[in-house]
Amino acid sequence: MDENEYNRKYVNLRILKSIQEYLKSNVDAPTAVYPIKVPDDLLYQVIKSQGVENADKLIHHIFDLGLTIWSEKLYSDEFGSEQSLEEFIQLVKERNRE
Repeated sequence: MDENEYNRKYVNLRILKSIQEYLKSNVDAPTAVYPIKVPDDLLYQVIKSQGVENADKLIHHIFDLGLTIWSEKLYSDEFGSEQSLEEFIQLVKERNRE
């Protein structure tokens, strides 16, 4: 594995780890990025029928689902299997010892 591939995999591993921690924490993230684009009618109908707080919860839930799907694809594309991931983690540990 060359240095560029190692660095790419390492960055993606860190991204996957942070997503995993975020999804497990079930707490508001310390950073917010706006705007999030949603269909106007979706937002209007949810606010109208369920209120502003539920609209916010719905948008967060949609974000969580999208983040989960995206991270699964990233994992699959970058590592492909649990064995490949474990082998890369061992490589990272070995490099950190040096």
